[in-house]
Amino acid sequence: MYYVYGILQPYICKKKIMTTNYCLRISAAFNCNCFHGLIILVACFSSLQSGAQSYDGLNNLKGHQTQVYYSNGAAAKAQRIAGQLDKVIGFYEEQLKFKPSVTLLVLSPQDWSRYSQSVVYGMPHYTDAHTLIVASENNAFWKSFIPPTDKLPGEQAADIIKTYTGKDGQLSMEPFFDLLAIHELGHAYHEQAGLQMQRSWMGELFVNIFLHSYIASKEPALLPALTSFPKMVVSLTNRKDLKYTSLNDLEKKYDELSQQFPNNYGWYQCRWHTAAGNIFDKAGMDAIKNYGWF
Repeated sequence: MYYVYGILQPYICKKKIMTTNYCLRISAAFNCNCFHGLIILVACFSSLQSGAQSYDGLNNLKGHQTQVYYSNGAAAKAQRIAGQLDKVIGFYEEQLKFKPSVTLLVLSPQDWSRYSQSVVYGMPHYTDAHTLIVASENNAFWKSFIPPTDKLPGEQAADIIKTYTGKDGQLSMEPFFDLLAIHELGHAYHEQAGLQMQRSWMGELFVNIFLHSYIASKEPALLPALTSFPKMVVSLTNRKDLKYTSLNDLEKKYDELSQQFPNNYGWYQCRWHTAAGNIFDKAGMDAIKNYGWF
């Protein structure tokens, strides 16, 4: 696993800072005359504002490092996840000297299709609009990963029951999936800071290292919730039951995997989760800092 970390750096480079079209238009206009330039400037910013996402149907939670919007009934989860992301952003601002701009949406099933991409309810994701989207409640996708505990090896069954049994006495993968908000936040770091990933799997491995590094460093009590589920999935999954299993498959079918085969995609993610833990155990915070961009 540490060897994987060792070969990443040659494939990674900084993005060049590109001047956007509207800035070019503004600059050209001002070169002609100030009045004409002012008209173009106002028109450009009006256009930008009109293209902004509206969250009128959601509740707004203020006072956090992220812009937070949530569905009715999801205030407690929104507060909890936003509070944790505050701590993550503070931690990495000290470590990496960078802070991204992110909007957090905590959505019910009813609001999911209005604001999310074409992925199954419950799959956390980060969009090109700097928006991080998570589910507000337990769901069929999370439940699909829960095996009959009597089919698990005794020690693993005991670990799963201890780690993921809720107050109602039922098993729930919610403690794991809620932590994936940090995983998705990691995408904001590499995309907004200009780290160009040459392969999709590199981006996913990076954000899993980002997640594991924070939890191991600042909230180690949550390590069982982060690691037990991926270890279970990796150990129990029969590769013959999966449609795709190679990194080449992933590169060619990335969108198809996440949208049409979420459990198959989840298997890839669980393998990256376990790899991230092994990498952090070997390299510590250098696993993030030596990615070649900070």
